Amino acid sequence: MEDIQLDSQDIALETPAKDVFIAPSIHPESILSGASYSHCSPIPEIIADDLQTVCVLGVDEAGRGPVLGPMVYGLLYLPLASHRSLLAETHHFDDSKVLTPSVRSHLMQTLCTPSTDLYKSCGWATRVMSARDISSGMLKPAGTYNLNAQAMDATIDLIKDVFAKGVNIKEIYIDTIGSPQVYQKKLERIFPTTMVTVAKKADSLYPCVSAASVCAKVTRDAALEVCFESYLPSAQGEEPAVAADGWGSGYPSDARCSTWLKNNMDPTFGWGSECRFSWGTAKDLLEAKGSGTKIDWPVVENEEQSMRVTDFFTAVVDHDGVSELAGWFGKRVGEEVF
Repeated sequence: MEDIQLDSQDIALETPAKDVFIAPSIHPESILSGASYSHCSPIPEIIADDLQTVCVLGVDEAGRGPVLGPMVYGLLYLPLASHRSLLAETHHFDDSKVLTPSVRSHLMQTLCTPSTDLYKSCGWATRVMSARDISSGMLKPAGTYNLNAQAMDATIDLIKDVFAKGVNIKEIYIDTIGSPQVYQKKLERIFPTTMVTVAKKADSLYPCVSAASVCAKVTRDAALEVCFESYLPSAQGEEPAVAADGWGSGYPSDARCSTWLKNNMDPTFGWGSECRFSWGTAKDLLEAKGSGTKIDWPVVENEEQSMRVTDFFTAVVDHDGVSELAGWFGKRVGEEVF
């Protein structure tokens, strides 16, 4: 995949806060093992008390372009009646790329604090798509599972999980992947009883998408922190203690990221599960002269003479025409022997 270039202002907004809130959506074991996973909050009490409450739902992502860290899809739903008043007017949710990292972190912490109005009114969920799984899908030898397809599947699965809990979702708003019209028609076929709106810049148009964007971005920020901490035990004294000062935003155009990649590349294996090996930056560094170790895998010249898995389950026939398996317990004899 081609690397996304960011200017200095965007890099600053994409860099995790140094004291980022560690939300319940952070599962360190899964993150460090390179596994993708989903997290869902409990149904908020205002909705749980009456599942007929008409609700609105928004979905957005964070981390589509970085070479380091997961891509995270966030979802948030709440009663339609308090959609704009609670999210936009009271708490001033906006696109997570516009809000500063510390403001995003504070909003997420408020959403996760039981005594707040956000906690009592809003349900949310995230899908953490690991760098390893993203690259594995994009580098498949037969039939690439591209990033758009992976993102669309994650979105659909998150929405289905909310419907499965019995929440009465009547309106869905989503920031587009590719063509808004094509994406919207697909979602309308899957969720025929719900009004679906797919739009560009939906995170700046619809408060529920803005809030979902914050869920996704703060979860990604914290996941980057977890990944970076795994490198600290073997670090030298001057190694930074937080991702913001170590590999920065994780975008290739961030000098902190590109420097970290060059200084921490294993010549044989490259990097850990936090790296997207399908990205151009990673490929270029691994293939650069003198950087990576070139490995020539053995190639079987005559495939007809090579062993196949099925060969181990096929009986061998000896020179007398007798199957090895058929004679395993000896040969049958006539009654005259007895």
